[in-house]
Amino acid sequence: MSSHHGTHARRNDVVDLPAPTKWPIILALGITLLLTGLVTHWAISLLGLAMMVPAAAGWFMAVLPHEQHIGVPVTTQALTEEHAYAAVGTRQPASAARHEVHPVASYNSLLTGIKGGIAGALAMTVPATLYGLLRYHSLWYSINLLAAGGFTSWANASNDFLAQFHVQGLLAGVVIHGTTSLLVGLLYAATLPMFPKKPILTAGFIAPLVWTGLIYASLGIVSPILNARIDWPWFVASQVFFGLVTGYVVNLQIKVRSAEFRALPFAVRAGLHTTELDAQETKDINHRKDGSA
Repeated sequence: MSSHHGTHARRNDVVDLPAPTKWPIILALGITLLLTGLVTHWAISLLGLAMMVPAAAGWFMAVLPHEQHIGVPVTTQALTEEHAYAAVGTRQPASAARHEVHPVASYNSLLTGIKGGIAGALAMTVPATLYGLLRYHSLWYSINLLAAGGFTSWANASNDFLAQFHVQGLLAGVVIHGTTSLLVGLLYAATLPMFPKKPILTAGFIAPLVWTGLIYASLGIVSPILNARIDWPWFVASQVFFGLVTGYVVNLQIKVRSAEFRALPFAVRAGLHTTELDAQETKDINHRKDGSA
């Protein structure tokens, strides 16, 4: 027995797909601003709330009482290898005559991000520990300083106190450092496929410098003790260490560095599907079909 959805989803070479909507990303940005305002300024929270209300209403209207769909024309034409390269706007390499075109390999982004985050966290401890040894002759100073950002009772702690071993400091520092590293590793796994050219440059230098600037601008509000005692050159070095190692590990797992993948539009590499892209791909396929007829 055929389902009603299957009968409705395909008719006259048209497939009904969920209509694209901008409201989810606007809602996510609104929630981010709302939470950011809790530690910065109430005006930022107000801006986030002003974005959340219309975004939530717009998203609900797009799916309730019935989900909105758009018809996307399809074709069952079998593309040749030359047509496949032409559809993504790149010339067929000479090696393609001897090898099949390999599709973009799928991967487990969650597992990849965890692996990259763990590797980066371990690598980051090298410059951080070296800084503590050279500056304060202590293995524990850096981890205690990180933990002090979460302990109000440590706000006025001396350098001698932070240089000593503290169980709660070690546990808190490991939790803070580990959680942050895993989240950034997942971010790398999600974003690196969007930038297949020179991924190590993006992951190892550009990204660390960007978030170092953000931390520099907000650390005085988030953690005054860290802001007063952090050594920025060493901090930047540790971030670059983290970015290089995490980017390397993630890049090994994501095997999408083929020439045909780099030629794809950014919207495709980012996993976005737009009506303009679908229309352009359909136009290219139909043009090739008419030319071969």
